[in-house]
Formats: sequence, C-alpha cells, structure tokens
Amino acid sequence: MTNTATFLSSNLPFDTDQWARLEAVLPPGRMLRVDTSDDAAVEAALAEAEIAILHSDLDQRFIDAPRLKWVHCDHAGLTRSARPEVFEKGLIVTGSAGRSGPALAEHVMMFSLMLCARYPDFYEAQKRHEWRRVPEMDDLFALSGRTMGIIGMGNTGKELATRAKAFNMKVLGYRRRDEPAPEGVDQMYCSDKGEGIDEILEQADIVALVINLSDATHHMIGAEQFARMKRSAILVNLARGAVVDQDALIAALTEGRIAGAGIDVMTPEPLPEGHPLWDVPNLLITPHFSAKLPDRSERSLKMILDNLHRYRTGQEMLNQISEEDSWSKG
Repeated sequence: MTNTATFLSSNLPFDTDQWARLEAVLPPGRMLRVDTSDDAAVEAALAEAEIAILHSDLDQRFIDAPRLKWVHCDHAGLTRSARPEVFEKGLIVTGSAGRSGPALAEHVMMFSLMLCARYPDFYEAQKRHEWRRVPEMDDLFALSGRTMGIIGMGNTGKELATRAKAFNMKVLGYRRRDEPAPEGVDQMYCSDKGEGIDEILEQADIVALVINLSDATHHMIGAEQFARMKRSAILVNLARGAVVDQDALIAALTEGRIAGAGIDVMTPEPLPEGHPLWDVPNLLITPHFSAKLPDRSERSLKMILDNLHRYRTGQEMLNQISEEDSWSKG
C-alpha cells in the first residue's frame, strides 16, 4: 500500500500519545484529520482518501466517496452502517466491538441482581424512611443455582458467560455460527444447525439479549417468545431496541407474564417523556450507556492498529460486517 490518504475523524477519543502512535503507522500517504461536521472539509478529504477512521457510523458521504475502500467505525453496534449499498459497493466496514464488553456484561449483571432482589421496592422504602420487607419476599431469588440464557455470543456474550458462571449459574448460549462453546457456557444452540431459542426461553431465569440487530433479529422477542418464558423470568436487553417487540414487552410486564425486565436500549432513543415504557411495572431503564473502562480508548486503538496491519497484508479483518448483518428496516 503506497501513498494512501487516510481520513481521520478529529473527535476520535485519543490522547496525544495515542494519536502519535496511530499516525506513526499510517504513512506512506497523507493523514487528513477532519471534523466530520464540516461538509466541505469532508468532501475534499474523501476525494482522495482510501481509508477512513471514524468516531461514529458512516453516512452517505462515505458510501459515495470515489476512492474509499475501508471504513473503521470506532464503536460496537454497526447497525446504521450495515446498509445494502455498503455491500453492493464492496466497502469494507469494521468496528470496535468488544472494547466495552466487560462493562456491558457488568451492566447485565447489575440489572439481574437488582430485579431478582426487587431492589427498586427497597429503595422506595428507604426514601420514605420505612423499615419493611416487600410483600413478595418469597419471590426474591439469588442468582446462584439459576439459569442464564445469553442470546448472542460475541464479545459481550462471552464476557457475560464467565461472570454468570462466577455466580454459580447454569449458562445457555445462542449464536449464529456452529462453533465450540466459549468458556463458561454449558449448552450452546446455533442457528447454523437449525436450532432456535425456544429451549433457552423455556429454561432460563434470566434471558440476556446481547445480539446484533439485523433483518434476521428484528423483533426476535415478541408475544410468542414471552409466552414461552417462565412467569418468574427476567428479560435484559443490551442489544438494540428493535430486537424486542416493545408492545409485547409492555403487555408481558403489565399482565405479569414475566417478572421483570431491564433495558438499556429502546425505540425510539431518546425515549420521549410521555412514552408508555416509563410507567410499566417491574421495568428498569437506563439511557443507552455503558460504564467507561479505564482502558477503553487503548482497546480501540489496538483494534485499529491490528486492522491496519491486516488491511495492508490482505488478512481477514477483525469485526467486519457482512451481508448477514444487513439492516434495511430502519
């Protein structure tokens, strides 16, 4: 690769030393650090750039760029970038999936612990200065000895499996590819083997969604799936809002068909003030965030540097989206 112009988003989360390390491996070629909100500067840079490293998703400007071959988006979920025209053009698109995996797995465990212990009820009592036990004390349960079903066994799913196993849980996993079960998973189900998620839904006390949103996973959890779950079960969604049929979720919680849910993702985002989800019983909501790992930017940089080497040497790229990830419904 010679004299390759590289488009660098100016708001990538790197300190001075990290910028220097990134720029040191980019030559030969021009480095174009650009503010992506400046349309004129973006247009000028993309007239010659072969590589683009972005802080967020790509948009039509990058799809239309005449010389662009590879775009790296420095975040995990690439749903907005998995557009049909990306694949039609043959554009390589990679992301930073896994950089926040440990924090996301902890987020699932936080929801699970709070909901299983009915902590919101205790907190409300605390604010009223009331020493009391919630009426349904017999319905509270510890995670130890229970079953967690993990839908999606990517980076976050693997991190979650080891944490659930540390809590002495039985772990069931589901993913697309037929590969050996990761550490901590007792039973793996794979769509490539013609298997679905029904058995997981029927067995799990906690159903954790950490799967990518695609045409295949849109409304993966709806009324039929809630009907298969235990009435004592809890749903946790850290995937994308559209993986769950929200009307069905509201009905399942309102009618007591499942015991609770924790969601960090929803449709739309931000959730409007008057949206019915705000008042659904036994539902915890967080505003699509993950706690920041102390080395998150370093994790991102290492993925980018690794993929730069792979791109130059013609190796398989890390975290590259494929047509199976295509999203045409949004």
